[in-house]
Amino acid sequence: MNTSLNWIKDLVPDLECTDQEYMDAMTLSGTKVEQGVRLDKDLEKIVIGKVEKIEQHPDADKLVICQVNIGEEELIQIVTGAPNVFEGAKVPVVLDGGRVAGGHDGKLVDGGVKIKKGKLRGVESFGMMCSIDELGSTTEMFPNAAENGLYILPDDAPVGQSAIEYLGLDDLIVEYEVTSNRVDCFSVLGIAREAAATFDKKFVPPVITEVGNDEDVNDYIKVKVENNELCKRYVARVVKNVKFAPSPEWMQKRLRAQGIRPINNLVDITNYVMEEMGQPMHAYDLSTIAGREIIVDTAKNGQEFITLDGQTRVLDSNTLTINDAQKQVGIAGIMGGENSMITENVKDVLFEAACFDGTNIRLSSKKLGMRTDASSKFEKGLDPNLALDAMNRACQLIEELGVGEVVGGAIDIYPVKREGVNIPFEPEKYNKLLGTDIDKETMISYLEKIDLVYNSQTNEIEVPSWRQDLLCDADIAEEVVRFYGYDKIPTTLPNGQSTVGKISFKHHIEKIVKSTVEHCGFSQAMTYSFESPKVYDKLLLDENDEARKAIKIANPLGEDYSIMRTLSMNGMMTSLSTNFGRRNKDVRLYELGNVYLPKQLPITELPDEKMKLTLGMYGEGDFFDMKGFVEEIFEAVGMRKKVEYSPESNLNYLHPGRQANIIYDGKVIGYLGEVHPVVASNYAIKDRVYVAVLDMELITANASFDYKYKQIVNFPASTRDLSMVVPREILVGDIEKVFDQRGGQYLESYKLFDVYEGEQIKEGFKSVAYSLVFRGKEKNLEENDIAKAMKKILNGLEDLGIELRA
Repeated sequence: MNTSLNWIKDLVPDLECTDQEYMDAMTLSGTKVEQGVRLDKDLEKIVIGKVEKIEQHPDADKLVICQVNIGEEELIQIVTGAPNVFEGAKVPVVLDGGRVAGGHDGKLVDGGVKIKKGKLRGVESFGMMCSIDELGSTTEMFPNAAENGLYILPDDAPVGQSAIEYLGLDDLIVEYEVTSNRVDCFSVLGIAREAAATFDKKFVPPVITEVGNDEDVNDYIKVKVENNELCKRYVARVVKNVKFAPSPEWMQKRLRAQGIRPINNLVDITNYVMEEMGQPMHAYDLSTIAGREIIVDTAKNGQEFITLDGQTRVLDSNTLTINDAQKQVGIAGIMGGENSMITENVKDVLFEAACFDGTNIRLSSKKLGMRTDASSKFEKGLDPNLALDAMNRACQLIEELGVGEVVGGAIDIYPVKREGVNIPFEPEKYNKLLGTDIDKETMISYLEKIDLVYNSQTNEIEVPSWRQDLLCDADIAEEVVRFYGYDKIPTTLPNGQSTVGKISFKHHIEKIVKSTVEHCGFSQAMTYSFESPKVYDKLLLDENDEARKAIKIANPLGEDYSIMRTLSMNGMMTSLSTNFGRRNKDVRLYELGNVYLPKQLPITELPDEKMKLTLGMYGEGDFFDMKGFVEEIFEAVGMRKKVEYSPESNLNYLHPGRQANIIYDGKVIGYLGEVHPVVASNYAIKDRVYVAVLDMELITANASFDYKYKQIVNFPASTRDLSMVVPREILVGDIEKVFDQRGGQYLESYKLFDVYEGEQIKEGFKSVAYSLVFRGKEKNLEENDIAKAMKKILNGLEDLGIELRA
C-alpha cells in the first residue's frame, strides 16, 4: 500500500513532522513503513515561467532565443530547441544552479542533472525549460504533455510560483507493509486514521452527504443477487446526462501520487474513491444493460467472456459474474466487460459498489491469470458496510465536479448485515500480558483514537466492523501497547514457568541412534517412500505376503513410484547397489524412514506410519559385526536387558541359515541377517550384503536413562571353564539361559571363547567352550560355594542333552 504524505496531511491537518519522523513513528505504532520516496528528490530551483518573446538563433536553424518571465523585474534569456515552444507559453523553468531529474534523452539520472548558465552556439542561456521527463515523470501520468518537447502548463498557472509545488511533486510517497488482516489500512483514510492516532492529532475525514434528484433509481434499474454467499452486498446508483472533461488538478495530483494515470472526470472519481476509501467501484454504460436489469450469479463451465482489455476469458462455475437480462457484463470484483464499457458517447451511467467474497475473488483471479487493483482489494475481504458510503462519496464528487445528474435513491441488497464485535475490557489482564502498568483511563484514550469505543455499562470495547482483526483480549492488548510504545515495555524476568524449548524424547533417541551408527562407520542415506510393485518380486516375497498389501497412489509420477513402501529393504538395497556400481569397496549405510502399513484396503483411514532404522553394509564386516552394531545401539539408548536372537525370522529376502529375529523383553524388535544371494544378484551386487532393521517405536518405548550404580566389589573372582559337546540344534542362547537361571547370586559373568565342529567331535554335535566368572559381593567364595552353583548349571545342561567334553 502506497500513500501520498500530502494527502495524509490534508486528512490530519495539524500533522507537522519531517519525512523521517513520520516514517519512524508509523513503523513504531504498527504500520510498518518499507520506504519513502520523494518525488522532488532530484528537483531544485524550478519555477513557472512565461515565454514573452521568441527570436531565431543567428547560428542554428533548430534553436530559438526566448525571453522568459519568471515573476521578477527582468526577463531571463533561455536558448532552446524545443519544437513546441511559442510566445505566451507557460512552462517549468530550471534556473541557474538548479537540478532536474533526467537528461535530454528522458532517462532518469541518480542525483539529478545540474543546470548551469552557459552559451549555446555563442548565445548566453541562463537556465532551461523542462519537458515532463526532465521533471521525473512521464506522459502516462501527464497525458496532456508532449512526447518530445516542453511541458506546457495551463494558462492560469501563476508565473514565478514553484513548478514543483504546482505539479504536486513536493510530496513523499510512502510504501507500507500492510498485513492482510488490516483491510482498513488498504486505503488512504485507513492510513490517515493510524497517523492521527500515532501523532495524537485530530483525524478529519471528508463529510459524506447523500445527493440525488427527485427521481427513483428503481425506475432505471433492477438488481437481483442469486448468490448471497459470494456477494454479501450490492449497491447500485444511476447518473444521467454525463459530461466528460478532465478532472480538477487537485484530484489529478492525488491520483498521480498513487501511481494512477488520470483519464477523465468519471473514471478518475471511481479510482479516487477506491484509493481514498479502499472500496473498488465500477461504471457501466446504462444503455448497454439489456432489460435494465442486473443479475449477480456464477458463470457456466466453459463460458467465454471478453473483458475490458479485449481478451477472451474462459470462465467456470465458480466464477462470480455480473449479468444483464441477456448477457454477462462483468467478472465480479475483477474486471468489466467490453460490451458495457464507458465510451465518450455515454449518456447515462450505472454505478456499482459491492462486497464480494475475498477467497472466491482470489481463486477466480488466479484461474483467469488477471490480477487488477480491484481484485487485490476484494481478495483481502472488504467490510460490507463500506459499500454504501463509498457509493455516496462517488455521487457526491460527481455533483461537486459537475460530471452529471445523480438519480435519487440507491438499490442496496444487503440481506445479512455485518455487525462489529464486543470484547470484554480487562486492563489488569493486558498489563499482566504486556508486563506494563498502564492505567485504565490511558488505555481507553489509546483505543478511542482508533474508534474503539469503551462502553462503561457493559465494560466492553465495541469494535467496528471494519476492524476484522480484533477478536480477543490479546488483540486489544496489542492495540494498547502499540500506542503506548513498544520501546517503553520494561524488562521483566520469567514468572518461574520455564518456556525453554527442547526436543522430544523420541527425537532425542533418534539423535543418539544416529550418533551411534555414524560412530560405527555408517553414512546416512535417504530414499523415496514411493516404490514400484516390482520390488516385491526382486525381494522374493511370496504372492500372499502381507508386505505386498501396499497403498496405491492416486496420481503417481509413474509405475516406479506408484505405491507407498511397506518395507525399507528396497531403498537400502538400491543405495548399496548404486555404491557397488561405482566401485566403492566397503560401504555402510543407514536410514531412518517410515514405512506405511494400511489398516485395510482400499484405505478408509490413514495408514500406520512406522519409523524404521535400516542398516546395510557390504565389504569389510560380517553377520556378527552387524549383530555388534545392533547391540551397541541398544547400549547407547539404555536398553540394558538381555537381547535374544531367534532363527525363526523366515524372511525370503535373507539367507535362510543366516538370519534372526531380534528379541528384547519378549518382543520382536527387529531382524538382521545376510541378504539372500539371489536378492543381492537382483540388485547387481556381487558381494555378501548384511542388513538389520529395527523398529524405532519399540526402541523408544524401551529406552531408559535411569542408571543405577553399584559399588565396586573388593573380593577376588574365581574362574571355571566349561568345554561341552552340544547337539548341533542347540543354540548358544539356550546354553546362556541355563547360566542365567541356575548360576545363582555368585555367577558374575560368562564368555563364549570357542565353537568347534570337526573329526574329533561326533556327528551331529559341536564343541562349545565357556569361561564362567564367580565372585562374592560380601565375602570370599569357598570351593563349596562355587561347586554348588556349578552342579546346578551342569544339571540344567544335562537336561538339554549336553555332555562335558573329556
